[in-house]
Order: sequence, then C-alpha cells, then structure tokens
Amino acid sequence: MIGHKRRNESYGISREPAMIALALFVIAILIVFILYPLFSIMQTSFQSSDGAWTLQSYIDTLQNKNFGKAFSNTMRLGLTTGLFSTLVGFFYAYTLECVKSPLKPFLRMVEILPLITPPFVLSFSAIMLLGKRGLITYGLLGLKKWNIYGFHGLVIVQTMSFFPIASMTFEGLFQNFDVSMEEAARNMGAGRVKVFLTVTLPMMLSGIANVFLLSFIESVTDFSNPTVLGGGYTTLATQVYVQAIGNYNIQAGTTYAMILLLVTVAAFTLQKAFLDKRSFVTLTGKATREREMIADRSVSIPCNAFCVFVCAAVLLFYVFMILGGFFAKWGADYTLVLDNFEFVISRSGKPIGDTLLISLLVAPLCSLLSVMIGYLIVRKRFTGRGFIEFVSLFGMAVPGTVFGLGYILSFNTPPILLTNTLTILVIVLVMTRLPVGVRSSIAALRQIDPSIEEAASNLGANATKVFGSVTVPLIKPSFFSSWVFSFIKSMTAISAVIFLVSANYNLLTVRVMQHVDKGQFGYACALSTVLIVIVLLVVTLMRAALKRMGVSSDVNDLMK
Repeated sequence: MIGHKRRNESYGISREPAMIALALFVIAILIVFILYPLFSIMQTSFQSSDGAWTLQSYIDTLQNKNFGKAFSNTMRLGLTTGLFSTLVGFFYAYTLECVKSPLKPFLRMVEILPLITPPFVLSFSAIMLLGKRGLITYGLLGLKKWNIYGFHGLVIVQTMSFFPIASMTFEGLFQNFDVSMEEAARNMGAGRVKVFLTVTLPMMLSGIANVFLLSFIESVTDFSNPTVLGGGYTTLATQVYVQAIGNYNIQAGTTYAMILLLVTVAAFTLQKAFLDKRSFVTLTGKATREREMIADRSVSIPCNAFCVFVCAAVLLFYVFMILGGFFAKWGADYTLVLDNFEFVISRSGKPIGDTLLISLLVAPLCSLLSVMIGYLIVRKRFTGRGFIEFVSLFGMAVPGTVFGLGYILSFNTPPILLTNTLTILVIVLVMTRLPVGVRSSIAALRQIDPSIEEAASNLGANATKVFGSVTVPLIKPSFFSSWVFSFIKSMTAISAVIFLVSANYNLLTVRVMQHVDKGQFGYACALSTVLIVIVLLVVTLMRAALKRMGVSSDVNDLMK
C-alpha cells in the first residue's frame, strides 16, 4: 500500500493490563531491593545516634587520616589496575580477533578461567608462590625480604583477574569494526604499524576509555583481593566492612559506603557516556566481509608470545593453587596427601549444599527478571520506562559491600525481616547479577525485527502470549547465557554475601575466606578446588542440556 508506515517498534501499555501489572511489579522490585537499601545507607550516614540529621560523620571521616589513606590507595589501585587491565585485554583481544594463531582455543579457555573461579583464588595463590615463604621467591630465588602484600601484589592479581573482562569487551568491538578503513589505508601504502597507530587506535579510543573505566570500577569495588593480599594497604571497599562489622561503627561504615558509591557512580556515568559513543567505532556496523587474519611474522610472533606469557602466568597460579590442596603443609612439607580434601569435604557439606541451592535459585530468577525488564525497555513505551532502565543498570555501579551493608540495614527489622534467611541471599545475588542480564536482553531484543511480534498481535495474540510464545523463544540464547552466567557468579560471590551469611546459611566462598584468614592455605586451596570442580561440572551439564535443546549459551557474549 502506498504511504503505508510500519508501526513503531515500541508500543504503549495503556490497553494491556498484563503489561501494566508487569511494569508495576518491576518498578516495585527495583525500588525495594535496589533503591531502598541505598537510601538506608544514606539515611544512616546522615543520622546521629539520637536520630538527628547531621554531617558530623562525614566531617569526622574526611578529617580521619585512615580515610585519606584508604581513599588515595583506592584511587591509585583503581587507576593502575585499570591501565594494565586495559592494555593486557586490548592486545589479548587483538591477537584473538586480528592475528593468525593456532593457539586461539587455548587462549579462549584460559581467558574464561578467572571468570568462573572465586575472585580471591589468585590472591592466596600469589602468597604461596610469591610471598615471604613463597615457592618461587623463597624456595627458588632465595629472596628473604620480598613482600607480595600491598600495592604491587594487588596490581598483579587484579590485572590477572580483570583483564578477561576487558579482553571480551574488546573482542566485541573488533568483531564490529569496519575493516575497510584499515584496508583503504593499506592500499594507499601505509605499513601495518602506521595503520594500527593512525586508523585502528583512533577509532577504538572511545571503546578503550569505556574498558578502562569498567576495569577501574571492578578494581575499586573489589573486596576480596585487598582483604587477602592487602596487608596494610587499605581500600574503601575493605573499610566499609571493617568499620561496620569489625569496629561495630555502622555510621562510619555507611559513610565510607556512600563515598565509595559516589566514586563508582562517577566512573559509571563516564563509562555510560563513552559507551553511548560506541557507534563511532563500528561506523557502518558489521564489516562487509570477515577480517583477514594477520599472518605477518613481525606481528604474529610478538602477539602470540605476549598471550602465551599471560596464559602461563595465569595457569601457574591456578595449577599451584590446586597443588596446594595436596601438600601436607605449604612452605614446610610438600608431601602429597589427601588430608586437606578429606577435612574440608567432611566439614563443608552444608556450605556446599547451601551454595548450590542458592545459585540454582538465582540463575533462573535473574534470567527471567532480566528478560522481562529488557522487554519492557525495548518493546514498550510508557511513563517509567527510563526509570526501569536506569535503576536496573545502575546496579553495575553499586559495590557488593555497599549492597550487603544496605541489605543488613534495610531488612533486619519488620515489616521486611529477611536477615538469616535463604531469601535475602537469593535476592541480593539476583540484584547484583541483574545488570549483565538486562544489558544482554536489551541487545538481543534490539536485533529482532519487531514486525515478527506485530504479526502475532495481528493474529489475535495478547501481549502475554506474544511475550511467552514469540519473544522468549527468539532470545533463548541470551536468556540461557544469562542463566549460566548468573549461576557461575553466584557460586563465586563474596563481597555482598559476606555481610549476610549466618549459621542458617553459609557459602563456600565465605568458608574459603575464613581458612585464608587463619592461614590455613591447604584447606583454602582444597576447598577452592572443590568449588571450581562443582562449577565446571554443573556448567558442563547445563550446557549439554541446552545443546540438546538446540540452544547456544556462550557466556562470553554477555561480556561483549
């Protein structure tokens, strides 16, 4: 028909009671379980013991030398780790996406290791290898004054922990890069180095800035690595826990939490600004043809050598972490025994069961909520849509320790009494994993032509039917990738849940931290190995089941 216009890809919900109910439900969830805990922290930080509103806690904190030290340490660590994670991630991704290499399956396997293991595993492995009685520093090199604790050790461990996130993000950018620009420069006589410096890097600048800020946020919100490896190097994330739980000073803890939140929100706002410029990198979207891998030995040999060095360092830490569970006593007796495994398995049955149960509950709940939120944001037009999008993604800027403290303050008394229950652990893990799932769902829905859903509506299907029978099947890969990702991150979570575990429900990661605090590295290594084996086993079973259903669930796609 001449002059026919396609309907807008998003539709109002005024005549759809089910969608109105869904929007109200989502808004209520976000207010109660994201905004309310943050408000409780802010309120507590501004209230004195008699309930009066005051700035005294902020004045005392800002004048405290310990705060100044923790703040400067946090910023220094975040900036340095952000820089190194970005550099390592960039060249790792460049090798995977642009350089010819027979090692790519191996590189991708190592790349995902830090994502499926507890964040502090590399820290106590660093202590065992590079500490005062470390196998390398003391045993092989005879260094008696070497100290891995503090800034330098944290930079090494955090870079190894966070470079995969940077690398996977860069992989997505390279896959969307229009290679015709590089080819044009090459055809005009420019060498590979000149093309890289004058074409590739300038077009990637916004993406590089985005990844740097993402790595910075990961570093400043990291709780576990500074706790294990910090020594006297205090950070804001660790001080939130020390002040609130260690010193029983809730007001000081909430003040530290608010200041840390301001830092991460500022970085998140900048990161979103750079993310919005992502189209500058892709120009025309997908390249018209596949990128030709660089086979030039002057490029491929250094790039592959660099990646092999990174992989060797990561694998060294993981191999000796596993071996640490078999040694009778690290640093003194390297006799191979099974005592450590027998001890932790006999004493950790309940934490293993609790961790598995909670993670298996979080995974489907987080995936389903993510899809519902993504559907409302992309496909519906109503007052409050912007609020839902902002708050659901805002969780990326909230440190886990801030979430944990907020939940303690908000749900420790009626009318919503959740402390010491399974429910509070499930909810906090769903909320902390929600942003990644929402972002994935939004990206998947925007790739689907809305006319498919419109056709179902024209045939008489209501909004609920369209969502369940058309939309969800079309985004199954994104849905189940979010499912697997949520399970993995719930199994390895520590920063938010350390405030919320109790005698009723405990988690494996918290039990490992307890062994590390006591210097029981053999037990910590053995239990970490058990945790990794459980994660790999369950994820393998999940992916096998999904494959039989004809669904791909590539967790890497969530990070791009």
